[in-house]
Amino acid sequence: MDEVLLRSLTPSVLTVLVRRGADFAAAEDAVQDALVEALRVWPTDQPRDPRGWLITVAWRKFLDAARSEAARRRREDRVEEEPPPGPAPSVDDTLHLYFLCAHPSLTPASAVALTLRALGGLTTRQIARAYLVPEATMAQRISRAKRTVSGARFDRPGDVATVLRVLYLVFNEGYSGDVDVAAEAIRLTRQLAAAVDHPEVSGLLALMLLHHARRAARTTPDGSLVPLAEQDRGRWDTRLIAEGVMILQAALARDRLGEFQAQAAIAALHADAPHAAETDWVQIVEWYDELTRLTDSPVVRLNRAVAVGEADGPQAGLTALSALDPALPRWTAVAAHLHERAGDLPTAARLYTEAAHKAPTLPERNHLTRQASRLNTHLRA
Repeated sequence: MDEVLLRSLTPSVLTVLVRRGADFAAAEDAVQDALVEALRVWPTDQPRDPRGWLITVAWRKFLDAARSEAARRRREDRVEEEPPPGPAPSVDDTLHLYFLCAHPSLTPASAVALTLRALGGLTTRQIARAYLVPEATMAQRISRAKRTVSGARFDRPGDVATVLRVLYLVFNEGYSGDVDVAAEAIRLTRQLAAAVDHPEVSGLLALMLLHHARRAARTTPDGSLVPLAEQDRGRWDTRLIAEGVMILQAALARDRLGEFQAQAAIAALHADAPHAAETDWVQIVEWYDELTRLTDSPVVRLNRAVAVGEADGPQAGLTALSALDPALPRWTAVAAHLHERAGDLPTAARLYTEAAHKAPTLPERNHLTRQASRLNTHLRA
């Protein structure tokens, strides 16, 4: 059973049902029922036209639900008879699904969940496991999201930037359970890149590939974090790096710079250095300057302070950091790192301890605690 094939077909099957007049929520339920049926039937009898089979079964599931007494009261004016058999139309409205799942009325968490369900073809249980929440909680979240977007129409072009932010949120959620959410985000972004000729779509895909290339080196076998400077670069995926750089160069050549292209350029400079000491921090600072002009984001300015500390020395980094709000996430951890590089170990140890208490995840907390312990041991020696 090729589950990847099933997930790749989900968006086009869903769009066919919606185009035939099905309400989004009902269509999505019908497609999920068809996927379950495919998992039961295909291992012993896979059809020659998998997409056509899914469309036929999903449409019948929709009609069965629509003909029930409760559903008929809601949809009696919209349900049409099943169309005659034959090849499914080749029109692809998948792009509309991207805009629908990134609807401005949805919270980021709901948009991510709906994207994985409608575009990724994942079950509610798989999504719940990936995000470490109860299945019932995820079911409620998805149900609310479907109700929100049901009936939404796109009579003008959607906002590609919003779609990209949702996909980036999916990617940054990482991975757990039996579904690799980061890899799923890359698959969906590849699909979007094939449908949309936009340099920022390419920029996001390049950024994802360059970050994903370092995945194997980011943690130790026991799950401990490994900082970028200490990673075994021999474990980085050079194939993904090469692909990411190639996509990025093609996007930059179009001279329509956006924030994802700038972020990808920074990631490419890190990937280009054979050793951490050979990192071109001066160029990285220049790209952070571009990124700051594009976004004026406090988080970007925080990361820029780290780069300035590497390029121009820790005091310069601390000066850049002093202009930012200490309440920013990771501000204390960055301050600890720069104070350590400046030789102020007591202050650095105190700040590492403080940052550990604020850390949002257990691996990050453990890493910062180890940093504080290392410095305290050195100071007592």
